[in-house]
Amino acid sequence: MSTHPVDTVQPEEPPLPPEPVPIPVCVRGLSQEQRSAQEEWEAVEDIQTVLLGRPAGAVPLISFHEALQFFQTADLSACRQKIHTTVRRQGLAALLHFLFGPPRLQQQLQGERDLALTIAQCALDDSEVVHMRILQTIYKKLTRSRLGCPRYGAHWEELGFQGVDPGTDLRGTGMLGLMQMLYFVMDSQTLPLALEIFRLSQHETQAPPFQQSRRDAHLLQNFPFCIMSVNITRLVLQALREECLSRECNRRQQVIAVLNDLYAAAFLQLYRVWKAQHKTIADSSFLLKELESSTKKKPKQLLKSLESYVSRSPVADCVQRPSPPSSGSDRAGEEINFMGVCELQVELEGEARLI
Repeated sequence: MSTHPVDTVQPEEPPLPPEPVPIPVCVRGLSQEQRSAQEEWEAVEDIQTVLLGRPAGAVPLISFHEALQFFQTADLSACRQKIHTTVRRQGLAALLHFLFGPPRLQQQLQGERDLALTIAQCALDDSEVVHMRILQTIYKKLTRSRLGCPRYGAHWEELGFQGVDPGTDLRGTGMLGLMQMLYFVMDSQTLPLALEIFRLSQHETQAPPFQQSRRDAHLLQNFPFCIMSVNITRLVLQALREECLSRECNRRQQVIAVLNDLYAAAFLQLYRVWKAQHKTIADSSFLLKELESSTKKKPKQLLKSLESYVSRSPVADCVQRPSPPSSGSDRAGEEINFMGVCELQVELEGEARLI
């Protein structure tokens, strides 16, 4: 008797229900689409960079006071050995300076002076978190960006450094060059001035009528902001070492604060002349030499000018005509070699590296 397999009938599977149309979900007032867009934007801030091996956007800003506290407590003994507190004078120059020169810095202020000179001997160190925060804070405040940036790159050239590494442009000023930039952009009274100068450094203006016949072209008033800043720090340091600021430091019982104010005052003077007299990068060497004379001979006048500026609207102050430049050119003391400003002229004309 043969047996036949019994046919088994598989039951039909029920059809799948249609996928529901997604309904926007509101989370704290945001739809799902808005929430996704927000998450994408936040992800942009988490782009990894070479900075400390962590997101550049996560690096917090640092105040000048916090940065200064770091240098006050850090071991700077190696840098301290390199400082020269005053300019050495010999013979008649030493006698005249003793008899008719400025007063000596009071003893209780000499430690603060030495700290400033020591910071100027400190090189930018990639392994120091505070150094990197100072650099990032300067970038964010000048560009008004919430995002950080890589440690190396062409973005530093846009701020006015000569190359992709800001550390190579701090010769003669060390970290004090960055500290004074930090002061400039983090102080609420000087930040508007810093932004105005930075804007001018990237500006192209029409040649004034009296110069159109000579060039009949546009004058580029742009200049490397950070390189100019470093040169002004060098002027301030030189004035300190030649004891030209001792009287003001003794009066205020401060050294670093005087250096910062003189730095801002000198930058203000440069800005006024540069903008009102339609100066270009070709004039930078001459203007810096005039500024050197002012920081040594007339620091009090520069400081009063800054005080007047911050006491009223920066917009109203910017349109004022500058005082005629001094005709004097006292070159007593050490000769300062202004590096990295005029050398950029050919490069800037050939390739517009500063926006």
